[in-house]
Amino acid sequence: MIHPESATNYLQRSTSARIPTPYGSYQLFHYVDGRDGKEHLALVMGDVSDGEEVLVRVHSECMTGDTFGSLRCDCGEQLHMAMQRIAETGRGIVIYLRQEGRGIGLAEKLRAYNLQDEGYDTVDANLMLGHQADEREYWAAVEILADLAVRSVRLLTNNPAKIEDLRGYGIAITERVPMQPSIHVDNAAYLQTKVARMRHLLNLPPAPPTLAGSSLPADLTARVSLLQERIAQHRAQRGTPYFTLAYAQSLDGSIAAQRGQPLALSGNVSMTLTHALRAAHDAILVGVGTLLADDPRLTVRRVAGSDPRPVVLDSTLRTPPTARIFEHPCAPLILTTARADAATRTALTARGAEIVVLPADVRGQVDLAAANAALADHDLHSVMVEGGATVLARFVVARSVNYAVVTVAPRLVGGLPALQSEETARTGVARLLDVSYTPAGDDLIIWGEPAWTA
Repeated sequence: MIHPESATNYLQRSTSARIPTPYGSYQLFHYVDGRDGKEHLALVMGDVSDGEEVLVRVHSECMTGDTFGSLRCDCGEQLHMAMQRIAETGRGIVIYLRQEGRGIGLAEKLRAYNLQDEGYDTVDANLMLGHQADEREYWAAVEILADLAVRSVRLLTNNPAKIEDLRGYGIAITERVPMQPSIHVDNAAYLQTKVARMRHLLNLPPAPPTLAGSSLPADLTARVSLLQERIAQHRAQRGTPYFTLAYAQSLDGSIAAQRGQPLALSGNVSMTLTHALRAAHDAILVGVGTLLADDPRLTVRRVAGSDPRPVVLDSTLRTPPTARIFEHPCAPLILTTARADAATRTALTARGAEIVVLPADVRGQVDLAAANAALADHDLHSVMVEGGATVLARFVVARSVNYAVVTVAPRLVGGLPALQSEETARTGVARLLDVSYTPAGDDLIIWGEPAWTA
């Protein structure tokens, strides 16, 4: 280990170049360790020449997470989150240190992964291989900051040990800027270990369901896990909610015999899948017409998992105070317009609803762009849009769908089509890419990502 008093003049800056990224233009500085030739990097945005309170991320290399997008850890997500935060601020530095696997190297990290698959946590796996829990050093970051004339930093980190180490080298840290990760099936235990055994400062959201013990077949369980990965990647890279369109239809495309009348289409297996999908999202969104026709509970009952928050698009507040969503463990979020009656707002608020008044579009309905922003403001990062026909069509027309899961039941109904409207006929819709087909009892599940037509 290099002690603070001797951490000088090991690194030499060799060159730099402009690097355009999805988050804006950075200048990439290349450094070489004069002792062993190891390379380190600094990604700099904006003017940091005053050297004061610069937003800084000291990031240790993670080939699996940074390059391949592995979801076993939160490293890749933190890297992209730091670049986005710096871009939003207008200036800052990502210091990229070449110390893979918390300092043990890539090969040993992969061996540790194998031990983790046997049930050991990330700390015990490292110890069993003869390493420390964390072998990283931060002297190179200190030299890079000195080379860039940075005197004080706002540090993007959840790791108190990193703060202590940098302060030990004399770095003035004026603020710790938290980096809240996504949590899902593949990284939940890893993040819990970070909190319990490595003192990381995290407020972990509820983990999505593992589906263990449910009657959901393995291929459907795998598809839900893949969707969770898509959601996690979207959250790491963008600040907008992820919308999954999920509904059941007959062979002829009907979702009901006629508008306003419920029709049970899903079989037992596909209904279990619906509950698994609900548990994989932060919120479930329906239109008020679905409440009036079906009076759904919108909860998770068939698998292990958390209930998503119910969200209702209700432009004129027709939600009945007796609706079963008021029995939901989460307070319903009702998005309405200024046309909604004030007395009705009061009555629904008394039943536990949170009512948000938003602008109306040209048809007098809740503006979807404003609704999407409201969902983000309420920390709802993944939303399952479950119906009914008007809401499904509106999200398709607005091109606000990131993924589609459509259950096709082997029935001919001749009723209400899922997406038939004047707007969809005029604007065109989409085709699904990267399509998968999985059976669910007698039903067929179609999975895909919309590619919008002109």
